[in-house]
Amino acid sequence: MQVDFLKLTGEVVGQLEVSEFIFGIEPNRAVMHQALIRQHANARRGTHSTLTRGEVSGGGRKPWKQKGTGRARQGSTRAPHWRHGGIVFGPKPRDYTQEMPKRMRRLALRSLLSAKMRDGQIVIVESFDVLEGRTKAMIAFLNGLGQARGTVIATRAQLENVQHGASNVPEVKTLLVNYLNLHDLLKHHRLILDRDAVAYIEETWGVESEDRLRMARRAA
Repeated sequence: MQVDFLKLTGEVVGQLEVSEFIFGIEPNRAVMHQALIRQHANARRGTHSTLTRGEVSGGGRKPWKQKGTGRARQGSTRAPHWRHGGIVFGPKPRDYTQEMPKRMRRLALRSLLSAKMRDGQIVIVESFDVLEGRTKAMIAFLNGLGQARGTVIATRAQLENVQHGASNVPEVKTLLVNYLNLHDLLKHHRLILDRDAVAYIEETWGVESEDRLRMARRAA
C-alpha cells in the first residue's frame, strides 16, 4: 500500500509503502465502539461515595414519642426523607475496569487508522528535526497542511521542538506513538506521523499479521 509522505513545507517527497494490514483493512465499528467504551470506563476512578442512614452522624434519638402527638411516627431524624438524612441507593466506590483481549484492542486501533487513512486524515512527514520549537512555526506548518486545529501529532521519541511548538496551539495534541488511543484519534480530525512513528506502528502491530501468515503456512 503506497501513500505520500511530505516535507514540513507540505511538498510531497515521495511514496512510502505502509502495511495494508494496519492502514488498509475494513473498519470494524463494533470493536471500535467496545474499545472506546472500555477506555472511558477504565479512566473512571470510581471514588464516588454517599452516606447511607447508618453512616450519617446523629439521629440516634427518637424525635418524638410513637403515639399521641398527631404526627407521623418517626424513629430517626436521619431517615432518607429527612433533611440531612442518609441517601438511598447512592453511589459507592467501585471498580469500572473492563477487560478486552489484546487482539481486539489492536483491531480497534487498526480499524480507526484504516478509516482515517481512507478519508485522507493521516499525514506522514519525513521528519520533525528541522521544525523550530516555536508556536509560530508550528502554526505555519499546520496551516501549510490545510488545517491548524483538531490535530494529533504522534512521534516515536519525545521531541522538544514539537512539544514546545504545539503547547500553545488550541486543539493540537502531541503524544508518543505507543500512546495512540481511540479517544484522542476520534476527538481530533487529523493524525500526523513521522516515518519513525509509522515504522514503530508496523513493528508493534504488524506482528499479528506475521503470526497469521505462519499459521496459514503450517496449515497448508
